[in-house]
Amino acid sequence: MRPGDDDWLAAELDRLLSFGTSARPGEWLDDDGRGEPARPRETWLAARSLHVRSLGVLAGVPGSRPLAEAALAALAGPFHDAEHDGWHARLAPDGTPEVIDKGCYEHAFVLLAAGTAVRAGLPDAAALRSAAEAVLEERFWDDAAGMCLDSWSPDWSTPSSYRGLNGNMHAVEAMLATGERWTTRAHRVCARVIETAGAFEWRLPEHYDEDWQPLPESGRERPDDPFKPYGATVGHGLEWSRLLLDLEAAEGEARLPAELLATSRGLYATAVRDGWEADGQPGFVYTTDWSGRPIVRQRMHWVVAEAIAAAATLHRRTNESSYDADYHRWWDYADRYVLDHARGSWHHELDTTNRPSGSVWSGKPDLYHAVQATLIPRFPVNASVADAVLAGRSGEPG
Repeated sequence: MRPGDDDWLAAELDRLLSFGTSARPGEWLDDDGRGEPARPRETWLAARSLHVRSLGVLAGVPGSRPLAEAALAALAGPFHDAEHDGWHARLAPDGTPEVIDKGCYEHAFVLLAAGTAVRAGLPDAAALRSAAEAVLEERFWDDAAGMCLDSWSPDWSTPSSYRGLNGNMHAVEAMLATGERWTTRAHRVCARVIETAGAFEWRLPEHYDEDWQPLPESGRERPDDPFKPYGATVGHGLEWSRLLLDLEAAEGEARLPAELLATSRGLYATAVRDGWEADGQPGFVYTTDWSGRPIVRQRMHWVVAEAIAAAATLHRRTNESSYDADYHRWWDYADRYVLDHARGSWHHELDTTNRPSGSVWSGKPDLYHAVQATLIPRFPVNASVADAVLAGRSGEPG
């Protein structure tokens, strides 16, 4: 079997979902899939665990349901802020909530995970989805801007003046998995992305002020930040490329069909041109400056996973052979360098010579990007990965 073929993808999904099964929801996983009890438990990791284990239920992977149910119980229990509502950003090693800002990022993942869990038929998932939907609408959605706020103080008293695209990107993913009313909102977010992408030659600024004016120089003090780096993030260009086509699929007769596909193509082409082998070595660099020159050259596993997903989606949408060739090239690279065939899962970071590294990401925290890379190519383009799996298993044409 060649990497990327359907049977290979099914086997890789099984292999991935066998990793980290003994860890508590939200625990950071080490290189062998053991939870690291001395580190905080992260809400976004617990939510991603619920999401991927629920995808495992939908895909028929044995053992997925109890792991999904445990993650759901954790989100409904200790991670939930019973006093102020919403979700704590993380729990300290002793299980007490850390008093830090509440972010759109983790709340979007709770909503996404709850929607996937509903589709997987998990008890109490609908209640979690309703609660997450209410918080995203009340606290994060800014109807005047047509975008989401980035973060609030722990008691919801004060919003941050910072605006960011990363939280909005995952909010779009969650919105598309939630329903028609949210699809309209996702469209509004994507309309701004389309406009901004055109203005910045298909490279997306991540950082903005409270009036949604781009701050392209923000982040210079820590260019390799795992969530808010400086410059253009190659993987996010690829991720937005796919999400625009997911929006198109969700809307059916899309209101901006030409713009969605054209921007998807533009973001993908620029990310590949800027990021792939930018320093003469195989792999995608993490970030570039605004002329496309590499800044942080480490290779992150999630970037090649998003390249795989975007190429597969564009090929299915256009039937153009160049995207299929890219798809197999990215899988061949991932299989050779990124997949850890000895210890499980994928190396989360490689250095510039494609050796395992940990300067930005230590260990192997979660399975979200890798699992989705094994599922998206196998099923029809749809509003969400869960919907795609459901449609594919029911025999709908791709």
